[in-house]
Amino acid sequence: MNRPARLNAVDEELHAELAEVWGRLRDDDEVRAVVFTGAGRAFAAGGDMEFLTRVAGDPRFRYRTMAEARRIVTEMLDFPKPIIAAVNGPAVGLGCSLAVMSDVVFMSEEAFLADPHVSLGVVAADGGVLAWPLMMSVLRAKEYLFTGDRIDAVTAERIGLANHVVAADEVLPRAHALAERLARQPRQALADTKRAINIHMSRAIANVIDFAFASESETFALPQFRDSLDAYTARRGIGTPTATAATP
Repeated sequence: MNRPARLNAVDEELHAELAEVWGRLRDDDEVRAVVFTGAGRAFAAGGDMEFLTRVAGDPRFRYRTMAEARRIVTEMLDFPKPIIAAVNGPAVGLGCSLAVMSDVVFMSEEAFLADPHVSLGVVAADGGVLAWPLMMSVLRAKEYLFTGDRIDAVTAERIGLANHVVAADEVLPRAHALAERLARQPRQALADTKRAINIHMSRAIANVIDFAFASESETFALPQFRDSLDAYTARRGIGTPTATAATP
């Protein structure tokens, strides 16, 4: 993800690209493994304020965005090649989900995860409600989603949201080393092993995804979200590089 001036906050273009890129990578026989990271000092700091403002105010755009968001989740679940997340900095909202939906997660000791959907008045449909209960205790998932609190790297590893915590300058080298190792593994055996594991996730997520995205779309249209967004942008400015809102 390459919007370093905005801490890779997700805008309309990046959101659409995140839904499209997995198909292109899947069909490219030269690709054997993927390292997924953010340019600059963040992995992805949530939603771009201008993008979220349009989601809240434009019903057609909101419906299209919800369809893209659902596709991001299903494309990552169905992607047959290993995805190694190199979480080099803050991973917030959708950024957090993108990291956790990967297959192996390396986190910088300076990074953190957070899903503040609820704190902004939005259901965390493309966030923790889908995958977190499969990776940690339901009690912990509820607490972190209800509060939107940050999860530091050491805690993320301990509760099951990350595999490895490493020094900041080791995140990408460690991720690339594993990607190269996995690229040498027998392709069919690796792909089908990943598929078998992800069937567990896919079936569990299928039970909640329809309700989750329908309710997220509804809460984006509520005055409470618009009020929360207005208050946030008044403090920080629309589209500011420090944006850490939950993204659709």
